[in-house]
Amino acid sequence: MKQHSEQQQKALRAAADSLYKAFLTMDKPGEVRQFLLDLCTPSELEAIVDRWWTASLLKEGRSYRDISEITGVSVTTIGRVARYLNMGEGGYRLALRREKAGSEQIEKEQAEQAEQT
Repeated sequence: MKQHSEQQQKALRAAADSLYKAFLTMDKPGEVRQFLLDLCTPSELEAIVDRWWTASLLKEGRSYRDISEITGVSVTTIGRVARYLNMGEGGYRLALRREKAGSEQIEKEQAEQAEQT
């Protein structure tokens, strides 16, 4: 990581907070996709997607070997994702839990709509 002066570190924290808030302004997955495509290089975005996919497969209980075969991600990266999934800040767990809850809510709403027709 780059070395920053104290003033730069303060500005960097403010910029990071602004970035986090920018994500919150997105209403739809397509908007987040557009933002990420503008923000990241193709390689950076692929690495992010690989990590997210890996986290979801780990949450399903898949083995490192299975995940590596499915995704093409190295066992080292899988181990890193597993470490952050279990001992990180809780972001993976929170997002996975909310994604699951959102999917279940959508399925429930679709089932209710189907019953009404």
